[in-house]
Amino acid sequence: MLKKILFITGSAVLLMSSESFAAGDPEAGKTKSAVCAACHGAKGVSTLPVNPNLAGQVPGYIAGQLKAFKSGERKNAIMASQVINLSEEDMNDLDAFYASMPPSKDVSLTEEAAQLAVAGEAIYRGGYAQRGVSACKACHGPKGSGIAKHYPRVSGQHMEYLEQSLLAFKKGERIGHNGIMYDISFSLSEQQIKELSAYMAGLK
Repeated sequence: MLKKILFITGSAVLLMSSESFAAGDPEAGKTKSAVCAACHGAKGVSTLPVNPNLAGQVPGYIAGQLKAFKSGERKNAIMASQVINLSEEDMNDLDAFYASMPPSKDVSLTEEAAQLAVAGEAIYRGGYAQRGVSACKACHGPKGSGIAKHYPRVSGQHMEYLEQSLLAFKKGERIGHNGIMYDISFSLSEQQIKELSAYMAGLK
């Protein structure tokens, strides 16, 4: 249990200090993002709660996810069709564009979601020791802004998208970096996932 916690925390610190990313061209990425706007918004902020916000994501994360969609490692019929003709340069340019955009801060939770977020804060900041789950802030930062390619921004994200992503990890439909998110989500109940999603969505 302790080993898993130390591994997650240590991996985050290592990636912060040593991982490098291919630099893309944000201006070229802006042009190439036109086709993405229908689902993710012209500036990377989606109006559809089931689609993620891309603006302000940590450098390297979006390029990595696009590559995962293209290889089939991450499965989504819509995204698979979108990435099929993208080159690595295209992916890096899109990554650079979205990383350069200001993240969404216009997040308002319903009264019900705000109540869920109270319980979610305890997991995000303190983990869930009964099942060996470390604090989410260890990899995603105290404010949820993300810290490295494999540890993305979660703050300001749609609650619905966060919940569906964590459930996908829990069911093994999505694995993530080194299986870390599968292990964590599998150890949480669906109610805890809902609470955690509410809290992360409201982080600023």
